[in-house]
Amino acid sequence: MEYIYNLNEIDSIAQQILNQNLAKVILFHGEMGAGKTTLIKALAKALGVKKATSSPTFSLVNEYQAKDGLVYHFDVYRLKNESEAFDFGIEDYLYSGNWCFIEWAEKIPNLIPENHSVITLEVLENGNRKIRIS
Repeated sequence: MEYIYNLNEIDSIAQQILNQNLAKVILFHGEMGAGKTTLIKALAKALGVKKATSSPTFSLVNEYQAKDGLVYHFDVYRLKNESEAFDFGIEDYLYSGNWCFIEWAEKIPNLIPENHSVITLEVLENGNRKIRIS
C-alpha cells in the first residue's frame, strides 16, 4: 500500500493507515526530517490519545493512554547496542499487545517481533510525503 499526502491531509492518512490490517508493532523508516514523529502523532490522535505527544528521543519511550489501551512510541536512535534496549525492558512493551510505534528500529533488528508492519516515509520534491506500508 502506498499513499502520497501533504501535512494538511495527515489526520486522514493516519485514519486510512489504521483501517489497514496492520500488526500492532510498526517500524517507521525514513531520513531525519521525513515526518516519522509527525505521522506517529497523527496515528496516536486517531487512536484517541488526548495528551500532547512528543518525540521520546531522550526518554527512549513515551506511553500514552488511547481509547482501547496504551500506545508506546519509541525512538531508539541513541541506543549504542541492543543490550541497552533489553536494559529498559523493551521486550515487555513489544509483546504487550498494545500499539508500539518504533523510530530507528534498524538499531534493534534482532529484538523486533516477527509479526510487525513497516511504514517507510519519503519526502518528495514538492514537499509532499510518500509512505509505503508493508
